[in-house]
Amino acid sequence: MQRIALFPGTFDPITIGHLDIINRALPLFDKLVIGIGRNINKTPMFSDEQRISWIEEIYKDMPKVSAVLYEGLTVECCQKVGANFIVRGIRYVNDFEYEKAIADMNRSLDNNIETIFLTCLPQFTSVASTLVRDVLRNGGDVMKFLPDVVARTLEQRKKYEI
Repeated sequence: MQRIALFPGTFDPITIGHLDIINRALPLFDKLVIGIGRNINKTPMFSDEQRISWIEEIYKDMPKVSAVLYEGLTVECCQKVGANFIVRGIRYVNDFEYEKAIADMNRSLDNNIETIFLTCLPQFTSVASTLVRDVLRNGGDVMKFLPDVVARTLEQRKKYEI
């Protein structure tokens, strides 16, 4: 049986912190599906298509990585893609408390799905999509927090906004 994991999130935008978790999860699984969750309570800064495109570009040479869009329960997405694992990144202690509650609920919904927590490296602790979006909205420079493909896209957009 293949070890298939889902790494769910909004990835709005995908950051170097996300890449840290993805790249460290890769050796653990036969396949890693990056699940871009749609949340009806949130309006993303970047389109679903843009976020999928970034992930596909970043991992174009890695056939074991794919990306999907999903709505609803993460366990239902796991079931659709055949994942028995959910990967979650932990930055702070309070992240663990929140993520453990979600993991417990997911396990109660489907006891065949196990959540794997990976702590981020210290240099990525403060890198969060929410903070990146706030800096972007206020005209700050976020390029050092983003993968090259995302940074290039944002630079191109700046050129056309003048």
